[in-house]
Amino acid sequence: MKLRTLTLRSVAILLIATAVGTAFAQTTATPPAQKTERPTFPARDPHSVGYVPAKELPDGDVPPANADGNFIIGATHPAAPELSALDGTLQGRVIEFTMDSADSKIYPGIAREPHTFGTPDPTDPAKLVVTTSHPAPYTRHVFVYVPKQYVPGSLAPFMVGADGPDRLLFSALDKLIAEQKVPVMVAISIGNGGGDAQGSERGLEYDTMSDAYAEFVEKEVLPLVEAKANVKLTKDPDGRATIGNSSGGSCALIMAWYHPERYHRVLTYSGTYVNQQWPYNPKSPRGAWEFHEHLIPENPAKPIRIWMEVGDRDLLPPRLMQDNMHDWVLANERMSSVLADKGYHYQFVFARNAVHVDRGQGADAARSAGVRLAGLPAFEW
Repeated sequence: MKLRTLTLRSVAILLIATAVGTAFAQTTATPPAQKTERPTFPARDPHSVGYVPAKELPDGDVPPANADGNFIIGATHPAAPELSALDGTLQGRVIEFTMDSADSKIYPGIAREPHTFGTPDPTDPAKLVVTTSHPAPYTRHVFVYVPKQYVPGSLAPFMVGADGPDRLLFSALDKLIAEQKVPVMVAISIGNGGGDAQGSERGLEYDTMSDAYAEFVEKEVLPLVEAKANVKLTKDPDGRATIGNSSGGSCALIMAWYHPERYHRVLTYSGTYVNQQWPYNPKSPRGAWEFHEHLIPENPAKPIRIWMEVGDRDLLPPRLMQDNMHDWVLANERMSSVLADKGYHYQFVFARNAVHVDRGQGADAARSAGVRLAGLPAFEW
């Protein structure tokens, strides 16, 4: 089948979406504050010593969606035609509801004081001491996209995304389902509990190496989704996918890793496979760095298919955390290496001229979030 030239996340979304159907950005609890521009990090060479061997594609091309392995894409890409002129009109419907921390048995809520962070433990640079985190309430928003073609009462495959709402995902699925390029599926976009990094509710939810967030989704979110959106969600793990960017990406894999009986498909953009967990846990002392340091290489392969992307100018260690476990490019390179060694089905994309979560810069705005999410003819693995 001839594949259309698409933007990067197009392949990833459809790689997940088609597999799910066949088998069957950050919102906080309060209005978002003005974001501080991240520093520009130096571009890393994908052919650096220690990085995985990868196939370099012609500029403008993306990997076939059904191909395993490592790929390097060039600096420019045309916009996906399906998203070239989004008008915000959906054939499907989006249901929004809120969840209060007072009602959660798993996440009662924390927050870190504004304009504070933490300090490295003088006895161990891999530990961050945070003294300004304290209990705090939150209200999170949950958004559910239900396609027009969904038949009430039928079991629906679905995707769970972090840092909701992801309205571009809803728009892309709406068009692709209508064009019969992907199966009919529900998308659930869950807002985080607020803040970012160590000491925050978002950091606690996404960076903790445990089954807590997967349990929160299963026991507290999905029952509300079914009730409020009037849908029935499949329990078939081949019909369930997790998606996320940055810490939301590592969270997507954490969910599937601790509950592979629930999720078999994972998509991550600039996944935070670094030492970001707080509070410190001696069972996983290196946070999500443990995935490529110990967990994947030292355990039997799990029935999870993974798609990963990292940008050549992705994040480097912050000045405060000189623990050699905060290089996002190196972490994703190490992930692809251990996944290959263990025989996982995965695709890893190293993107040239791309920053953290491939937001796009200047003339390369066609690679920004606004055009990543569309159009690939359906395929079967």
